[in-house]
Amino acid sequence: MNQENSAQASAKAAAFFERAERAAEKENFDYAIDMYLEGLRCNPEALQEGHLPLRDLAIVRKERGAKKPSMMEKVKLLRGKTTIDKMLNAEFLFAKDPDHLAYGEALLKAAAAAELKKTTQWIADLLFKANNAAKKPSFRTYILLRDSYSAIGQFDRAIIACQKAAELKPNDGQLADELQRLSAELTVARGKYDQKGDFRKAIKNRQAQEKLQSQQSVVKSREYRTSEIEEARKAFKQDQDSSKNIFRLVNALVDLQNDQMDQEAIDLLENEYQKRKDFSFKQNAGQIKIKQLKRKIGKLKSASENKPDDRQLKEQITETAKELNNVELEHYRLCVKNYPTDVRAKYEYAVRLVQNKQYDDAIPLFQETTKDPKHKIPAMTKIGLCFFKKEWYADAVDVFSETIKTYNIKDDSVAKELQYNLGRAYEEQKDIEKALAIYRKIAQQDFGYKDVRNRVDKLRKMENEN
Repeated sequence: MNQENSAQASAKAAAFFERAERAAEKENFDYAIDMYLEGLRCNPEALQEGHLPLRDLAIVRKERGAKKPSMMEKVKLLRGKTTIDKMLNAEFLFAKDPDHLAYGEALLKAAAAAELKKTTQWIADLLFKANNAAKKPSFRTYILLRDSYSAIGQFDRAIIACQKAAELKPNDGQLADELQRLSAELTVARGKYDQKGDFRKAIKNRQAQEKLQSQQSVVKSREYRTSEIEEARKAFKQDQDSSKNIFRLVNALVDLQNDQMDQEAIDLLENEYQKRKDFSFKQNAGQIKIKQLKRKIGKLKSASENKPDDRQLKEQITETAKELNNVELEHYRLCVKNYPTDVRAKYEYAVRLVQNKQYDDAIPLFQETTKDPKHKIPAMTKIGLCFFKKEWYADAVDVFSETIKTYNIKDDSVAKELQYNLGRAYEEQKDIEKALAIYRKIAQQDFGYKDVRNRVDKLRKMENEN
């Protein structure tokens, strides 16, 4: 949006906000809500003028005994064509029922998806405070907060939300992995801010932030990480039946990032699995083994770049990649077997099945994961690719076409890939006219996308020959 259009939108929003204030003064609350939302449609990031006074109005409205949203409003407004529509629909419901945090969560998801940083942080902070104060804090809400903060680059807040989630599920190894990733992101962000000289100003509680960085940063000193291992060993010796102590020692060992410590962690987890028959131990052992192999491949590739003619290094890379493939395939197979309702595990297992050309086994798993909104589009895409690889081109066309209809965004990289895949399926079906039309459309948007210009030239030549 250019400056002129932005100024016009802000002016239009201000007019709606003024009407909203006048209506609120007369306690015409429902009309005021409508006016605030119309203003926010023009200027979605108007925090001081729109979101905050609307929230205050919602509290007053509730205290006056006003009605909550009707069933018709709930059914109608729990959806929307665009992310802004979804955000405003959720904010309407939240304004009429300010204690129903599920509406706030829907608002947060939409704001984050729309990349509205100020709005996302405002509603995330509100939900964070509410979840902390709850008698039974929601693990799912902390995960949503973690992801939302991360999406807007608030990695310090994302780390705290992740830590809160870890307190509720101390044996979840994936949360430990996520903490490390977020800490790495925070380290990178810190470097960027330090270059500008304003990072420390952005952090209100400097002492707490520095402590957080020293504890969570993956760029820890070797001395600090070694001391962590020693402390974790002492705690483990005092109570070897404590899962918390076991995972604390495992995380400290893995944090050193060398094969010897990784193997000690794997052996510890495997022994606990044999004793307790609790798959979470074996699952974490598998995750460590996968990371270990990926790290090995990374080192081999770096060495190979310096010695491009070294055949032995290339053979080692190939053999280690095969080992990683086998380890991942077995790991996710066991995850699906032991956690049959884990959608993410099913999706990851299906991806590995595709890598091993086991398309018939992968398709049913992908079909199950389409029921989860987070995995719906990638799973549908993978189903189409499986049909394509099986040379079921008509079925691939059907699946890709349905996925394109389902995917709301029409001009991003995912949309382009779906269109390209549909074009490839039409081409293999010998439907030159439809394939060419799709490739031409892609070329008009992104001339350098994959091999699309070569395919346009080839199909035009085929048309002319016919």
